[in-house]
Amino acid sequence: MEYIERQPKPDRARLVDALDMIERHGFDAPRVRFRQIQGKLWEIKIEGQLSHRVFYAGVSGDEIVLLHAYVKKSQKAPAHEIAVAEKRMREIL
Repeated sequence: MEYIERQPKPDRARLVDALDMIERHGFDAPRVRFRQIQGKLWEIKIEGQLSHRVFYAGVSGDEIVLLHAYVKKSQKAPAHEIAVAEKRMREIL
């Protein structure tokens, strides 16, 4: 994922670790929080030097597809970030 490669090394490690924990433990992954945005669109919250958010959609069973990621800078998820994730979700579902 290009987003991860562009991050500072400590955050890159935190992101990779969080995604690995999700792969191994599913939604019970430690130090990772999940939140429903709307419908089938969900968000993974990952804290590092920066607050990262990764939008995803459930495909089948315990399989998810990562759609879009950004650095959180405000209280609410920006509408344009949600729009990007929704567009990608429509393309894959």
